[in-house]
Amino acid sequence: MKAPVFSNHGCRLNAYETKAMEELAEQAGLRDAVVINTCAVTAEAVRKARQDIRKLRRTHPDAKLIVTGCAAQTEPDTFAAMDEVDAVIGNTEKMQASTWASLSGDFGTEPVQVDDIMSVTETAGHLIDGFGTRSRAYVQVQNGCDHRCTFCIIPFGRGNSRSVPAGVVVDQIKRLVDRGFNEVVLTGVDLTSWGADLPSTPRLGDLVLRILKLVPDLPRLRISSIDSIEVDEALMHAIATEDRLMPHLHLSLQHGDDLILKRMKRRHLRDDAIQFAQEARKLRPDMTFGADIIAGFPTETEAHFENALALVSECDLTWLHVFPYSPRPGTPAARMPQVNGTLIKERAARLRAAGQVQVTEHLSKQVGKTHRVLMESPTMGRTEQFCEVTFETPQVEGAIVGATITAHTDTQLVARPGRTTRASNGSLL
Repeated sequence: MKAPVFSNHGCRLNAYETKAMEELAEQAGLRDAVVINTCAVTAEAVRKARQDIRKLRRTHPDAKLIVTGCAAQTEPDTFAAMDEVDAVIGNTEKMQASTWASLSGDFGTEPVQVDDIMSVTETAGHLIDGFGTRSRAYVQVQNGCDHRCTFCIIPFGRGNSRSVPAGVVVDQIKRLVDRGFNEVVLTGVDLTSWGADLPSTPRLGDLVLRILKLVPDLPRLRISSIDSIEVDEALMHAIATEDRLMPHLHLSLQHGDDLILKRMKRRHLRDDAIQFAQEARKLRPDMTFGADIIAGFPTETEAHFENALALVSECDLTWLHVFPYSPRPGTPAARMPQVNGTLIKERAARLRAAGQVQVTEHLSKQVGKTHRVLMESPTMGRTEQFCEVTFETPQVEGAIVGATITAHTDTQLVARPGRTTRASNGSLL
């Protein structure tokens, strides 16, 4: 009897939940199974999930094949109809021990277990030991989204926004720090909506300040993607005053033209994004920004696109995630006048080229500076601004190394090591 094989698609939250599912499956004694955790963000993501299912069936012909994740939640019948698939479970069900107990048996009489995600009102804080590298752990603090951007199917895969209580988050981070992790990343679907469903409606900034106060041994706290228009005063205060909060924010901007932003049903305008970037950098001069930007959204003209392109330099964005728009069935944007596919690819390439210019400029400015680098492997780590740094001589994985930057490539910094920091539990990682 072999341990189950897991295949993860999509975002960091999916990867976090895949790790949690691995532990639930192990506790339930599941064997001889393949589990695919799907993504639904684009039609291409669903196509890749189906392709992966067929491939995994060929390589594991006798295994139980279980499909879950956002695409399974939004399109359960699509996957249930595939000959390769034995069971389809929803995003709520996949995080329940009882589901995995049933899957470890004969699947019962319900090969499709997908309930109404909109009826879910709570998100549990899944106590996993971290995933990814030995140095960095991810903690889910929020799930779902109350917004309805016209291009996005994710609320129908994740449900409405719901938060993990602060006390549960703090306890998990304490446990991770005790295990020697030097950095924790807060993750969620719509992170800046954290707390809206909790008593007294705290904000994300309140959670950040509470973590830093109650877990003084945590060297580095990082925030994943945020909606800049929802950033609260407490978070701005933390940016200004808390050195342990990393000076890197990934912004969900999506576009730089006001009319397109309105058609996307976003909650900000281009000037809001520019103002936030300026204010954050004024409070923290070493702040760097990443951003999500969509190329070729329906009705996008060349003038609209030029505004998006200009936003890259006006917000001084460094790390771009560029998404060529593809229509997602079931979303309002899919019914809007579409942009030619060749033009979409060309605009996406121009955005990526602008992003590379920004990256090169940022890396060149780091030469001669010193940084504290968290080692993800013996020869590669990341600065507080999330730049990759390479070392010729091996370092201690998981340690924070003082380093002088001596050169750079197109994508990485090159460094000479200095002093090594011990882990928060006192041991050298």
